[in-house]
Amino acid sequence: MNVEACSEDEPSEHVRFAAHLQALAQVTVTEEPDLVSTVLTDPDQAMAQSAVARHLDRRAASLCPDHAYEPWARSMAEVIARHPFLVQRLREWSLFRAISLAQPWTPSALTDASDWLQRKIADSLDAPDALALLAEHGRTKRIRNTAKAGISRRPG
Repeated sequence: MNVEACSEDEPSEHVRFAAHLQALAQVTVTEEPDLVSTVLTDPDQAMAQSAVARHLDRRAASLCPDHAYEPWARSMAEVIARHPFLVQRLREWSLFRAISLAQPWTPSALTDASDWLQRKIADSLDAPDALALLAEHGRTKRIRNTAKAGISRRPG
């Protein structure tokens, strides 16, 4: 994982973070679990998990409507199992996917979800049941108001 144009004044964790992001952006599907595992061995765990979280967000968003999401999520779940924040983020992407594809989901999963997921759903999905739930029980006023606005934008 090399970053070509690095300033000598750049802190080493910044250089490694950029290198991790670059490598993760270019990784093949077959090499992805090993690379994610390698990144998570970085001594700066906050930085390493941040790089992997960005990668999970990018990959999950691109795979969300695809059948490839499920096997990808299973492979990532194994690799990130010892990292609670990453496990939660992947679980929340799976909930986002279920709601967006009108698959089964439970209200408690959404009301217990992070502000990040609730905002993402309120901002980007046209899912009447989820929006109604968030309009009433969203974690923050912003989430509740965004969900209410999403409901009022719906035709009919």
